[in-house]
Amino acid sequence: MFRSQFESICLKSGAAILAALQVFAGMPVPAFAEDSAQKVETRTPIKHVIVIIGENRSFDHVFATYKPIRHQRVMNLLSEGIINADGAPGPNYWKAEQYSAVDEASEGYQVSPQQKELYTTLPTPLAGGPTKPFFSTLAEAKAAETGLPNDTYYTYLTTGGTGLKAGTPDTRIPNVDSLPPGPFQITPGIPYDAYTASPVHRYYQMAQQLDCSMSYADRNNPSGCRADLFPWVETTIGAGSNGRPQPSPFTEESTREGSASMGFYNMQEGDAPYLKYLADHYALSDNYHQAATGGTGMNHIELGTGDALWFSDGKGNPAVPPHNQLVAAGTANAGVVDEIENPNAASGTNNWYSEDGYGGGSNGSPSYGGGSYSECADPNAPGVAAELDYLATLPHRVDPKCAPGHYYLLNNYNPGYFGNGTNAYTDTNNHNTVFTIPPSTVRTIGDALLAKNISFKYYGDQWNLYANDPYYQKPGDEYCNICDFLQYSASIMTNPTLRAAHIQDTVNLYSDIRNGTLPAVSFVKPSAFVDGHPASSKLDLFEGFVMKIVNEVQANRKLWASTAIFITFDEGGGYYDSGYVQPLDFFGDGTRVPLLVVSPFTQAGHISHTYADHVSILKFLERNWDLNPITNRSRDNLPDPAATEANPYVPTNGPAIGDLFDMFNFGRGDRDDHGGR
Repeated sequence: MFRSQFESICLKSGAAILAALQVFAGMPVPAFAEDSAQKVETRTPIKHVIVIIGENRSFDHVFATYKPIRHQRVMNLLSEGIINADGAPGPNYWKAEQYSAVDEASEGYQVSPQQKELYTTLPTPLAGGPTKPFFSTLAEAKAAETGLPNDTYYTYLTTGGTGLKAGTPDTRIPNVDSLPPGPFQITPGIPYDAYTASPVHRYYQMAQQLDCSMSYADRNNPSGCRADLFPWVETTIGAGSNGRPQPSPFTEESTREGSASMGFYNMQEGDAPYLKYLADHYALSDNYHQAATGGTGMNHIELGTGDALWFSDGKGNPAVPPHNQLVAAGTANAGVVDEIENPNAASGTNNWYSEDGYGGGSNGSPSYGGGSYSECADPNAPGVAAELDYLATLPHRVDPKCAPGHYYLLNNYNPGYFGNGTNAYTDTNNHNTVFTIPPSTVRTIGDALLAKNISFKYYGDQWNLYANDPYYQKPGDEYCNICDFLQYSASIMTNPTLRAAHIQDTVNLYSDIRNGTLPAVSFVKPSAFVDGHPASSKLDLFEGFVMKIVNEVQANRKLWASTAIFITFDEGGGYYDSGYVQPLDFFGDGTRVPLLVVSPFTQAGHISHTYADHVSILKFLERNWDLNPITNRSRDNLPDPAATEANPYVPTNGPAIGDLFDMFNFGRGDRDDHGGR
């Protein structure tokens, strides 16, 4: 049955994708150990939640041409008339057209520049990712990764090289130098099973890309975010300056991205077939957002805490990050760094941020740059006034949630602990990086679950390899340390018993599913090989990672009967999206990202329009297991949205986020009063 339902959508990958599927009919039910999670009282029949987090894909980037079933509606590029089903510009293409802008040093950072001009054609999209695949043989791929369902998907680790030098025009795209100034279809010019470039996805860059101003606001878009500066940000600043001067000569290709942000896949022509299958047969949200206007680390932190982290003395007290000062003295990593963000344009440039970046050097060479912290309570801090001024103009009050004297981390720094529990911030090994946030005392969902004796685990793909390889010296170590929100936390990482019990490899996930020992709450992170991140991974590899988990859970029928699998992406990766964005505080929200819920309690093809973000998953857990919000300032304190039938996407009582209960159909008597029946 599974095979026949899926067959019609395998238009491109054909027999290859089809061969990857597992047929469940007649599969034996594995021996099932006593499931302790079943005994814990819940408000719904859901006793197990699995959250799978992929990387860097916006909703329109993946679901641009998705057509719903059963009289549902969806907001995407196709339904808005921005594109046609064949991916060509539609009658309302103008809604997504992109502009260049001017933001000079004398003006300071502008979240919504006033000098703008419509592009005649897009800046040329540039290639990214490996020229040749990372693996040459199936055996090599299998030795490096355990998270794929079968040989077909392992083969995808040996295919898809670009054949091009990164940062040069992506000549796989037809008419790459003369694309219209809006979204363009990636395929078939770039095959679906091929690596692509990765757009910029940092805090101040994403805020500029959204181009939010009350002068643009209307009834359907009360936040006034036009999302019309995506290529301009890519081509003027890209992934940051790290305090270095702008290269000379400087062109639209200097940041090595071009207009990669405007690319989308086409489900009508066979792209993302497994994600389409899940949307057709389970539940999808078209109004779910990345929780922070920033990248991977910031969004995983929000998912785990409902809040942002800040620089401390390592003992829970706020402190000032290194600011034009020498760090790691006496080691090979010694260097003058500036970890405080300054997105004001450098003199003589257009939008070349003065200090912004992931940090350079370290790992055995002099450190430099690194701007990523902002003291957002101080309107005189670089870049802050533009954000605070915008929030102050909104028709409803938005608390920035910026405590005085706190420098909040807005971009990716390594967590304060290594996998073995040692302090990574104070470590002076030459293989380490100085761009590490001190240990955090901010409360996490792990602390909340522990307090109520509710079982949970964070399953990180390749944790077993990384735990004994803190400096990533072993080949194939692609564990994502910045993704593990527990790894920032002193309460978990300093306790060996808790660390061993609650952070494990995905090999443990598969055995826990088969053996009936899955905890009540599971967070699952794929490795960099299969997380779907552009350039370093591919969307079909993330589909395979998800498929293996769904297959394993459904094969254990008793487990499947009480499970909900949430499938999402940490952030949009800098890809364009046309959806409404609601300002919740200084840190977000950001663009829409896909959210799928796979469960026997979803209705096939249901699409939720309720406004939600990553913290909505925390709200679901809290409601289902009767937990309080994580802290008195975490975002899970926000109310559920109220909206009109005419526009269900925009909360009328904002700021507000949903708890995802509307993704389910529990039936009469199985809602709030279920009582664990």
